[in-house]
Amino acid sequence: MEKRLKTISKTSIPEALAKVQHYRYLNQPEEAESICRDALAADPENQFALRLLGLTITDQFAGTLSDRYKDAETCFEQLTSPYERSYYLGILYERRAKAQLRVGQLAHTLAPNFEKAMECFEAAEKIRPQGNDDAVLRWNRCLRLLQGMPDLTDDKELEPFEVHDTPPR
Repeated sequence: MEKRLKTISKTSIPEALAKVQHYRYLNQPEEAESICRDALAADPENQFALRLLGLTITDQFAGTLSDRYKDAETCFEQLTSPYERSYYLGILYERRAKAQLRVGQLAHTLAPNFEKAMECFEAAEKIRPQGNDDAVLRWNRCLRLLQGMPDLTDDKELEPFEVHDTPPR
Protein backbone atom coordinates (compact mmCIF):
# COMPACT_ATOMS: atom_id res chain seq x y z
CA MET A 1 0.00 0.00 0.00
CA GLU A 2 1.36 3.38 -1.02
CA LYS A 3 1.39 6.01 1.71
CA ARG A 4 0.48 9.60 0.90
CA LEU A 5 0.96 12.86 2.68
CA LYS A 6 -2.03 14.00 4.70
CA THR A 7 -3.58 17.40 4.09
CA ILE A 8 -4.09 19.86 6.91
CA SER A 9 -7.24 21.97 7.09
CA LYS A 10 -7.18 25.60 5.96
CA THR A 11 -8.36 26.64 9.42
CA SER A 12 -5.25 25.13 11.01
CA ILE A 13 -2.81 27.03 8.78
CA PRO A 14 -2.25 30.03 11.12
CA GLU A 15 -1.35 27.76 14.03
CA ALA A 16 0.87 25.61 11.80
CA LEU A 17 2.73 28.69 10.55
CA ALA A 18 3.28 29.82 14.14
CA LYS A 19 5.13 26.53 14.63
CA VAL A 20 7.34 27.43 11.65
CA GLN A 21 8.63 30.44 13.55
CA HIS A 22 9.27 28.23 16.57
CA TYR A 23 11.31 25.71 14.55
CA ARG A 24 13.26 28.49 12.85
CA TYR A 25 14.22 29.91 16.26
CA LEU A 26 15.32 26.42 17.29
CA ASN A 27 17.52 26.28 14.16
CA GLN A 28 15.49 23.41 12.72
CA PRO A 29 14.75 24.76 9.23
CA GLU A 30 13.95 21.34 7.76
CA GLU A 31 11.07 20.93 10.24
CA ALA A 32 9.89 24.46 9.45
CA GLU A 33 10.08 23.79 5.71
CA SER A 34 7.94 20.66 6.02
CA ILE A 35 5.21 22.62 7.82
CA CYS A 36 5.31 25.37 5.18
CA ARG A 37 4.86 22.76 2.46
CA ASP A 38 1.85 21.32 4.34
CA ALA A 39 0.31 24.80 4.63
CA LEU A 40 0.87 25.47 0.93
CA ALA A 41 -0.64 22.11 -0.01
CA ALA A 42 -3.83 23.27 1.73
CA ASP A 43 -3.64 26.88 0.45
CA PRO A 44 -1.18 27.31 -2.46
CA GLU A 45 -1.60 31.10 -2.57
CA ASN A 46 -0.91 31.70 1.13
CA GLN A 47 1.51 34.62 1.10
CA PHE A 48 2.77 34.13 4.65
CA ALA A 49 3.52 30.46 3.97
CA LEU A 50 5.34 31.33 0.71
CA ARG A 51 7.46 33.92 2.50
CA LEU A 52 8.27 31.55 5.34
CA LEU A 53 9.08 28.70 2.95
CA GLY A 54 11.54 30.91 1.09
CA LEU A 55 13.13 31.94 4.38
CA THR A 56 13.39 28.37 5.68
CA ILE A 57 15.16 27.40 2.47
CA THR A 58 17.61 30.29 2.85
CA ASP A 59 18.13 29.25 6.49
CA GLN A 60 19.67 26.08 5.07
CA PHE A 61 22.18 27.79 2.75
CA ALA A 62 25.68 26.42 3.34
CA GLY A 63 27.53 28.22 0.56
CA THR A 64 27.64 25.15 -1.67
CA LEU A 65 26.33 24.25 -5.11
CA SER A 66 23.60 22.17 -3.45
CA ASP A 67 21.97 25.26 -1.92
CA ARG A 68 18.42 25.48 -3.26
CA TYR A 69 18.69 29.03 -4.48
CA LYS A 70 16.11 28.60 -7.26
CA ASP A 71 13.56 27.09 -4.87
CA ALA A 72 13.76 30.11 -2.57
CA GLU A 73 13.66 32.49 -5.53
CA THR A 74 10.49 30.81 -6.83
CA CYS A 75 8.81 31.31 -3.45
CA PHE A 76 9.71 34.98 -3.23
CA GLU A 77 8.76 35.69 -6.85
CA GLN A 78 5.23 34.47 -6.05
CA LEU A 79 4.74 37.17 -3.42
CA THR A 80 2.05 39.55 -4.65
CA SER A 81 3.24 42.62 -2.74
CA PRO A 82 5.90 44.43 -4.82
CA TYR A 83 7.57 45.59 -1.59
CA GLU A 84 7.76 42.07 -0.13
CA ARG A 85 8.89 40.57 -3.44
CA SER A 86 11.80 43.05 -3.70
CA TYR A 87 12.68 42.87 -0.01
CA TYR A 88 12.73 39.07 0.21
CA LEU A 89 14.59 38.64 -3.05
CA GLY A 90 17.18 40.95 -1.47
CA ILE A 91 17.27 38.66 1.57
CA LEU A 92 17.85 35.72 -0.79
CA TYR A 93 20.87 37.33 -2.47
CA GLU A 94 22.25 38.58 0.84
CA ARG A 95 21.98 35.18 2.51
CA ARG A 96 23.50 33.44 -0.48
CA ALA A 97 26.50 35.78 -0.37
CA LYS A 98 26.84 35.42 3.42
CA ALA A 99 26.81 31.63 3.16
CA GLN A 100 29.47 31.75 0.47
CA LEU A 101 31.48 34.20 2.56
CA ARG A 102 31.41 31.85 5.57
CA VAL A 103 32.96 29.02 3.54
CA GLY A 104 35.69 31.20 2.06
CA GLN A 105 34.49 31.80 -1.49
CA LEU A 106 36.54 34.20 -3.57
CA ALA A 107 35.69 37.87 -3.06
CA HIS A 108 34.92 38.50 -6.72
CA THR A 109 32.21 35.80 -6.62
CA LEU A 110 30.53 37.34 -3.57
CA ALA A 111 30.29 40.96 -4.66
CA PRO A 112 27.65 40.42 -7.38
CA ASN A 113 25.27 38.77 -4.91
CA PHE A 114 25.72 41.56 -2.36
CA GLU A 115 25.22 44.14 -5.11
CA LYS A 116 22.08 42.39 -6.38
CA ALA A 117 20.77 42.27 -2.80
CA MET A 118 21.41 45.99 -2.47
CA GLU A 119 19.53 46.66 -5.73
CA CYS A 120 16.53 44.73 -4.40
CA PHE A 121 16.67 46.52 -1.06
CA GLU A 122 16.89 49.87 -2.84
CA ALA A 123 13.80 48.99 -4.91
CA ALA A 124 11.96 47.92 -1.75
CA GLU A 125 13.01 51.12 0.02
CA LYS A 126 11.28 53.21 -2.65
CA ILE A 127 7.93 51.52 -2.02
CA ARG A 128 8.26 50.60 1.65
CA PRO A 129 5.41 51.07 4.10
CA GLN A 130 5.52 54.25 6.18
CA GLY A 131 7.95 53.87 9.09
CA ASN A 132 9.48 50.62 7.81
CA ASP A 133 13.24 50.98 7.31
CA ASP A 134 14.04 47.24 7.13
CA ALA A 135 15.30 47.56 3.54
CA VAL A 136 17.59 50.43 4.55
CA LEU A 137 19.01 48.40 7.44
CA ARG A 138 19.70 45.41 5.17
CA TRP A 139 21.23 47.64 2.46
CA ASN A 140 23.59 49.16 5.05
CA ARG A 141 24.62 45.71 6.31
CA CYS A 142 25.44 44.56 2.77
CA LEU A 143 27.52 47.66 2.16
CA ARG A 144 29.43 47.15 5.41
CA LEU A 145 30.18 43.56 4.44
CA LEU A 146 31.34 44.64 0.98
CA GLN A 147 33.55 47.34 2.48
CA GLY A 148 35.08 44.80 4.88
CA MET A 149 36.07 42.35 2.17
CA PRO A 150 39.64 42.19 0.89
CA ASP A 151 40.43 44.05 -2.30
CA LEU A 152 38.27 42.51 -4.99
CA THR A 153 41.21 42.53 -7.39
CA ASP A 154 43.03 40.00 -5.19
CA ASP A 155 42.52 36.48 -6.48
CA LYS A 156 43.16 34.71 -3.21
CA GLU A 157 40.56 32.96 -1.10
CA LEU A 158 38.98 34.71 1.84
CA GLU A 159 39.44 33.43 5.33
CA PRO A 160 36.16 31.98 6.62
CA PHE A 161 34.18 34.95 7.85
CA GLU A 162 31.80 34.80 10.77
CA VAL A 163 28.44 36.31 9.86
CA HIS A 164 25.85 36.71 12.60
CA ASP A 165 22.40 36.56 11.09
CA THR A 166 19.34 36.15 13.24
CA PRO A 167 16.15 34.72 11.81
CA PRO A 168 14.03 37.51 10.30
CA ARG A 169 10.46 38.12 11.22
